[in-house]
Amino acid sequence: MSALELQNLTKYYGEDLGIEGLTFDVAEGETFGFLGPNGAGKTTTMRLLLGLIWPTRGTATVLGRNIADGPPVRERVGYLPGTLRLYENLTGQEFLNLFARLRQRDCAKQIKALSSRFDLDLSRHIHDLSKGNRQKLGVVQAFMHEPDLLLLDEPTSGLDPLVQREFAELVRETTARGGTLLLSSHVMSEVELLTDRVAILNLGRLVLVEHISELKARAVRTVELEFPAPVDSSKFENLQSVREVTTHRNRMMCKVSGSENELLRLAVDNNVQMVITHEPDLNEIFLGLISTGAA
Repeated sequence: MSALELQNLTKYYGEDLGIEGLTFDVAEGETFGFLGPNGAGKTTTMRLLLGLIWPTRGTATVLGRNIADGPPVRERVGYLPGTLRLYENLTGQEFLNLFARLRQRDCAKQIKALSSRFDLDLSRHIHDLSKGNRQKLGVVQAFMHEPDLLLLDEPTSGLDPLVQREFAELVRETTARGGTLLLSSHVMSEVELLTDRVAILNLGRLVLVEHISELKARAVRTVELEFPAPVDSSKFENLQSVREVTTHRNRMMCKVSGSENELLRLAVDNNVQMVITHEPDLNEIFLGLISTGAA
């Protein structure tokens, strides 16, 4: 069953495009990466899924319910916005208690456990908290009622590496109990670590939805070859998967997209002595897709 289903979801603000034609689904228990540059439409999509704004056209279901259902949907969702607005005059404890009452849930046990886990002093007023501690408070708020679905917009912004690691463990625990996460982040290493599939948006439109392993497999990467003596590079340039070849003495650098099998067979035929594949990271792939106007 899908936790999220979007079908041609579109939002215009007057004549200005928010998102257009978004169609994808997220399975229950999946951590799904939601990527795009600033202004791509990620926040608009999350607000639509929460029923905070209305689509211009298209439909979406959240945990089997239409987004028009509003409050019953939000009761089962945890949301951490990218821009966190807090009640400055409240203590952290008062802030979390307020959200627990709004959700009509007894969250005392989880509040205590999560605040201890993230070393968060809830007795302090919010106006005295650092950026990192404010973000911790937002994370606790999103997770404390053990929601079935979490919409997280830049959840580790301002968190130090140790806290980011603890957050990653919390995400794994959430999916292990059957929870689903839609995770937007500019920290590509985090997305690569936590998610199996990603959607990439650009200028309000969907560029692709793909498993990270498949995305990396067809991305351009560099294969470095070393031979006993210089070899004829033209044979390598004619291979279907090879985009570019450069040579220096008995070394060859091949830019490859897709399968490396043909390249490796030819390299073996030429008595290759060393093969090193330089895999692109998700950040390089993302920037390449956006810069080439893949949308």
